[in-house]
Amino acid sequence: MRKIIAAVIASTLVLSTLVGQAADLPRGVSWHQDEDPIKRNSVQNNMFDGINLTEQQRQQMRDLMQRARHDSPPVNISEIETMHRLVTAEYFDETAVKALTEKMVQEHVSRQIEMAKVRNQMYHLLTPEQQIVLAQKHRQIIEKYRELSDRQQSNPLQTMSSKLSK
Repeated sequence: MRKIIAAVIASTLVLSTLVGQAADLPRGVSWHQDEDPIKRNSVQNNMFDGINLTEQQRQQMRDLMQRARHDSPPVNISEIETMHRLVTAEYFDETAVKALTEKMVQEHVSRQIEMAKVRNQMYHLLTPEQQIVLAQKHRQIIEKYRELSDRQQSNPLQTMSSKLSK
């Protein structure tokens, strides 16, 4: 069981790292840079969907994202390989997995902080009217998550079985 949990944690960390590092901006600027591809098709696909950005704003946001990508460290392949070796080892070394996972999580936290700074700069490129639209979109998204959370809490077995059947 511990091996499965470690594999899931490692896979999640690896996927979020790789997706976050490799993401380009084909349609705009993602509010959730490190989400996996499945979640990207969800309600929170793009921070600025539905907001009419000027070409100058788009360019400024592209420049911010380009700098953020340039400044971020590359994916640490050796950590990914080490985690794979730990997960597939004959004997599970919980201490080593915990240490490596904590290191990977701290690196992920640092990247998230940097992305939050960039998103804050992007937000401040918006006009007050655009910020109002963004706030309205945010409220709608939060309401959808509340509804989802309420459904999950009211019937967790049904929610789990519906996810498994997909």
